[in-house]
Amino acid sequence: MHCPYCGTKESEVVETRESADMDTIRRRRSCLACSKRFTTYERIENIQLTVIKKDNKREQFSREKLKGGILKACEKTEISADTIEMIVTDITRTLLSLDTLEVESKIIGDMVAKKLKKLDKVAYIRFASVFKQFVDPEDFEKEIRRLTSKTELGSRVI
Repeated sequence: MHCPYCGTKESEVVETRESADMDTIRRRRSCLACSKRFTTYERIENIQLTVIKKDNKREQFSREKLKGGILKACEKTEISADTIEMIVTDITRTLLSLDTLEVESKIIGDMVAKKLKKLDKVAYIRFASVFKQFVDPEDFEKEIRRLTSKTELGSRVI
């Protein structure tokens, strides 16, 4: 394991924990060269899931690509790295539990959008702008109106 700060291969495990999902082992490490700490995660990768894109092209599901999209949407928000990891794990687990090894990208996008909408409206709008392919400011306005009208309706329910 290379230290992300200095690149040295020598580190020691300070703490090991199983995550709440019991799929992942979280390890806190300390670099023996620079003494900085960093976290690594271990998980089993075994089922190959295929994503069907909007243009009907197929590509292998990438957990890291999913996480990257969520991270991008969550930049400069208060959503923690642990929360993002839990979202990615939950979505991945749901996809792997489906009765098929092929899933449309729209289904994955809807899952992400639903989770982000509950957590942070700004992250949701950022994600939706890419996922729903907004092309002009009116698209943002429509989505924000839809989001705020649902929020207002939800807050009026007693």
